[in-house]
Amino acid sequence: MTDTVAQQLPLNSETWQKTLHWQPSETQQGLFQRLYQGVLDGNRQANLTRITEPSGFWEKHLWDSLSGLAPWYEPEKPEWLPTVKTVIDIGTGGGFPGLPVAIAKPQWHITLLDSTRKKIAFLETLCSQLELTNTAFLAERAETAGRAPMHRAQYDLAMVRAVGPASTCAEYALPLLKKSGYAVLFRGQWTDEEEDLFMGALDTLGGELVAICPWETPLTQGIRHCIYVKKIEKTDKEFPRQVGVPAKYPL
Repeated sequence: MTDTVAQQLPLNSETWQKTLHWQPSETQQGLFQRLYQGVLDGNRQANLTRITEPSGFWEKHLWDSLSGLAPWYEPEKPEWLPTVKTVIDIGTGGGFPGLPVAIAKPQWHITLLDSTRKKIAFLETLCSQLELTNTAFLAERAETAGRAPMHRAQYDLAMVRAVGPASTCAEYALPLLKKSGYAVLFRGQWTDEEEDLFMGALDTLGGELVAICPWETPLTQGIRHCIYVKKIEKTDKEFPRQVGVPAKYPL
């Protein structure tokens, strides 16, 4: 039984269209509302998010998650834009960005990866309630998944949001990607110094920086960047390094 009844999420149709050249259908808007309710309910057991107010949830979880898909919605699509079927959301937490992406892109198959089994169990239940059939679940560390034959080099797209330094995120993501697959790293601020360090890590991991897309969040004008990386060479078998090493000793 639901203890907390979610308020109605804002539609913000014009904002969706103006910023991302996309807006949810009535069905997708309904799924976003049910997702919001489900996360509020799950918060009592799994501490999924501190952002529970409707406009904050819309901006920080829905809009921010889908900002990474902006190139797929551009009127003149960039030349580098890949064809995507299989996606992995690394460190999904409460299901972001993976669940909004699963709703917005029902033709994509999204694997939600998190090391916390309690969160993955919650997401399995939530996706069942939402009748999302394009999701799979993996309670595992990214370093372990990246070495497992059933996951290594198996994905067209990897998404990493709020997980650590960019080079650490790349070490998690690139081993999971097929050659010519892409990673999108969700960042806040992005500096020249960070970019210089990042380029060295990409050389080591077999990646190439393709695009940096700066954003301003539409309601609170926060600074965001989406970093797009292409896997151009097979990642050496020594990567990812053992559990905990990429975060403690970034490349």
